[in-house]
Amino acid sequence: MRLKALIFDVDGTLADTEAAHCAAFNDAFAAAGLDWHWDAAAYRELLRVTGGKERIAHFIGVLPVGETAKARWRDRVPALHADKTRRYAERVAAGQVTLRPGIARLITEARMGGVQLAMATTTSPQNVAALIEATLGAAALDWFAVRVCGDAVAAKKPAPDAYRRALVELGLHARDCVALEDSANGLRAARAAGLCTIVTPTAWTADEDFTGAALVLPQLGELSQPLAAADAARAGGPWLSLAAIERLRAAQDIHREAMA
Repeated sequence: MRLKALIFDVDGTLADTEAAHCAAFNDAFAAAGLDWHWDAAAYRELLRVTGGKERIAHFIGVLPVGETAKARWRDRVPALHADKTRRYAERVAAGQVTLRPGIARLITEARMGGVQLAMATTTSPQNVAALIEATLGAAALDWFAVRVCGDAVAAKKPAPDAYRRALVELGLHARDCVALEDSANGLRAARAAGLCTIVTPTAWTADEDFTGAALVLPQLGELSQPLAAADAARAGGPWLSLAAIERLRAAQDIHREAMA
């Protein structure tokens, strides 16, 4: 049985988007007259909460103010998040975010090899469209047969709902696919859906626990940015190829059958 689909997370996996997201949150807060400001350290902690609206609500929940003020601010979360989304899209369109090394290469290799592409992400459809259009072109959205985004499922990562829905929409079993992630929450979600998972952390997630990942690499590698020797040894070459991903998937299949 060969690899039939790659299911990508978006933020952190396709591109290191978090600095742009953080700046967009802060811009939206300032425009709303709020004195909230998330520095890099604070935002790294907030990333443990998946979903932008959920992140704002969590932040409000720990503020040292009364419940009346918290309730008033929670009512503003949808508007704040909508403004943040618009500001993020402007930053992406201005070229402030680029794809991580090896992403475009792997997508091209998958398309040429007849392997389907899908997304399972907690970010909004607007954010996905902004990123893909700015980095791969507007037509590239249609390269992804399935796009499970934002509020499309009841529970966001680390719940497996987004991945399970992606598998249903693809019409495939977990053993047919491989997930690509950048965070512990994403890894937990993918593995709970039964998926072989490759993790490429960013500086925002590098200190997280990736136990259970089939492979952890600093990036996927490409001709202009090959993997370092130790990483290349684990990846089976200077970049992670589709053939190497299939070998990882097959090895997990063998392990699963042996444990059954």
